[in-house]
Amino acid sequence: MEVYVTGAGGARPTVPVSATLLEARAARAMTRQAAAYVIGGAGLEASMAANRAAFGRHRFVPRVLRDVSVRDLGVDLFGRRHRAPLLLAPIGVLELVHRQADLAVARAAAATQIGMVFSNQASVAMEDCAAAMGTAPRWFQLYWSRDDAFVRSLLARAEKAGCEAIVVTLDTTLLGWRPRDLDLGYLPFLRGMGLAQYLSDPVFRANIPASPPDTGIRPRGAKLLATAYGLHRKGRQFGLSMTGMRAAAAYFTATYSRPDLNWADIARLRAMTNLPIVLKGVRHADDARLAREHGVDGIVVSNHGGRQVDGETATLDALPGVAAAAGDLPVLLDSGIRTGADVAKALALGARAVLLGRPYVYGLALAGETGVREVIGNILAELDLTLALCGLDNIAALGPGCLAADAPTAAPNRYDGGEDQA
Repeated sequence: MEVYVTGAGGARPTVPVSATLLEARAARAMTRQAAAYVIGGAGLEASMAANRAAFGRHRFVPRVLRDVSVRDLGVDLFGRRHRAPLLLAPIGVLELVHRQADLAVARAAAATQIGMVFSNQASVAMEDCAAAMGTAPRWFQLYWSRDDAFVRSLLARAEKAGCEAIVVTLDTTLLGWRPRDLDLGYLPFLRGMGLAQYLSDPVFRANIPASPPDTGIRPRGAKLLATAYGLHRKGRQFGLSMTGMRAAAAYFTATYSRPDLNWADIARLRAMTNLPIVLKGVRHADDARLAREHGVDGIVVSNHGGRQVDGETATLDALPGVAAAAGDLPVLLDSGIRTGADVAKALALGARAVLLGRPYVYGLALAGETGVREVIGNILAELDLTLALCGLDNIAALGPGCLAADAPTAAPNRYDGGEDQA
């Protein structure tokens, strides 16, 4: 009604309400490199398509003549009551789409009182984002570096910044095969982007070599100028010379992740932090059982938005089995969420909450903090309406019985928002 009432006076939403049109307009607002990095997926992008198709295979079965005049979207996670079962997923290099990057997202999270998971690959240091968030909940995403001393430093900073959980990302121990980025020969980290958590960390900075290794690669022309400009700009921001920035970027690429991680490392991580440990990237029921055995506090079913393995199982399809195996561990869903109805389906199939990714980045690209706020508001409004129109007054009532047992093949979406349907 807010939208309709203001619309009667001639106002329209700042960003498109239609998820399809939101992505299309955001793509036009981004540079070619940014659009490839944010929107693209692995290989033929079959996993991205599977994530979306899975939601289309499930249908609500609404009930009627139930009092839904008052509704409760709240959910408990690690001792905190969240106003809704929604957190903003950790997404790196947000400076690609907006100059205020993570800071604009943090302010939107604070304005809406929605949780934010700080990205390990952020463009703004976690302390600056935490200062903008007030009492809004925040978690920290960890890419487990090869340098344990640096990991300990990040964890200590996250605790001091008021983070309430550590989200260990396991679906990206190596970068996936991403043709859109490969065709452009573009990785933003090599230009100093997405390294704010590193360049603001005393342990990482102390370990930056005096000079970058000689790779034998000699960029030319426009690529050389773009790389040099990006490194120079970041160097000025963090007090590093051009040589220091080149060395920092090289040191990052050599240490950012550990593909040798195994279950024995969970005990080491437990010794490094008192915060709840959440594993992001679990897709197999057996891994959920192992997570319980190793004392993990929560699970995120995720395939990194389809950016890692081409042709893998959709997260929504993996969710019921993982949730059953997880027992009483809270299970969240990541990858493929586009609407409030998607959120409701994920909750009905076993998720305690979801992580929202690309849509809020699209809002950021189009209208900064305001765009992120509107995307969050649209998701929550549709979730609230979906709940009520299905005859439910709280999200805890969502379960498999709310969905058709034999879901038909999804019909094509006829409404893409159009451009005024022209």
